[in-house]
Amino acid sequence: MSRDNAKGTPGAGAGPFRNSTILVTGGAGFIGSNFIRTVLSRDDFRGTIVNYDKLTYAGNLSSLVDVEAKHGGSKYFFERGDICDGNKLREVIGRHNITVIVHFAAESHVDRSITGPAAFVETNINGTFQLLETAREVWNKRQDVRFHHVSTDEVYGSLGPTGSFLETTPYDPRSPYSASKAASDHLVRAYYHTYGLPVTLSNCSNNYGPFHFPEKLIPLMILNALEGKPLPVYGDGQNVRDWLYVVDHCEAVWSIVEQGRAGETYNVGGECERKNIEVVLSLCDTLDRLCPVTANPRLAGRKDLGSYRDLITYVADRPGHDRRYAINCDKIKSELGWKQRHTFETGLRETVQWYLDNRAWVDTVRSGEYLKWLDQNYSKRSS
Repeated sequence: MSRDNAKGTPGAGAGPFRNSTILVTGGAGFIGSNFIRTVLSRDDFRGTIVNYDKLTYAGNLSSLVDVEAKHGGSKYFFERGDICDGNKLREVIGRHNITVIVHFAAESHVDRSITGPAAFVETNINGTFQLLETAREVWNKRQDVRFHHVSTDEVYGSLGPTGSFLETTPYDPRSPYSASKAASDHLVRAYYHTYGLPVTLSNCSNNYGPFHFPEKLIPLMILNALEGKPLPVYGDGQNVRDWLYVVDHCEAVWSIVEQGRAGETYNVGGECERKNIEVVLSLCDTLDRLCPVTANPRLAGRKDLGSYRDLITYVADRPGHDRRYAINCDKIKSELGWKQRHTFETGLRETVQWYLDNRAWVDTVRSGEYLKWLDQNYSKRSS
């Protein structure tokens, strides 16, 4: 069947992947670990998940301790590996009989891409290429398989004060990060049109929620506030982002894997546009309610603080800072029946409460202790 004839019909296997063995690349990262937990918690999922992660600075297996304890060795397995390593990928995909790949693994921090773009080219472009090549070779034109690629709304560039990104919006990346993700998106589509690899893609807006690495905006602001450190806001704070609670995103990805049409792209957004300064103010207000300055032992004696808002400070804007993102996700809603279950307010409250309740996780991540924990617990079985 030609790709043109296949397009517009459900991909082969739309629905039955709940019994499959799924390779999740970057499964020890923020979104990947939440995805693993989300899928394994579903009553209708009877398959197996293989977490394939290189364990860079943002990969943290302590985020999956509960999953390992409950499902390790039965429905959940961990394989330490680099997506640029074709031999390792080939061996893992073959040994576990992988029939679904959900590709989260990526370098994703814009600031890091500005100071060190080479890693983004290597992981996001070369890594995706190697994963596609390996899947094409091992699956050998099978159509009862699925390769899902997770991307970002940043590939579309920057919006003016109105409008939103559609799946058909032309690409206009502005940073090394978004440029590398745009390149990987093009590769994935090319493998569908050229080789018939059954792929789906999703472009999501800014995620937030539990297990988020502390360098990103929301966890950084929460943790800085709790410690009485400045809350740095880029430029004038008027840059707008669409915020998506991570569990809503994970449920969207699963809907696409199960029901999405092969070769299609689905935008996934929170439909919660907020200016950066509004996000920080909301965080401060939420913390004021859940952990007031006067009840925070770390801030004892700080007479200069009546509210966490007093910690806000403006800093020089970063290069190439896109002004506004907004996602139109009508397609996934109308075709697949997905919708968000969290407002920004409910999601933010859950996120702040999670960080308040999980200081041990935060402390190990920030101190590097989780790397020692990793070596002690996984070095022998994942080498």
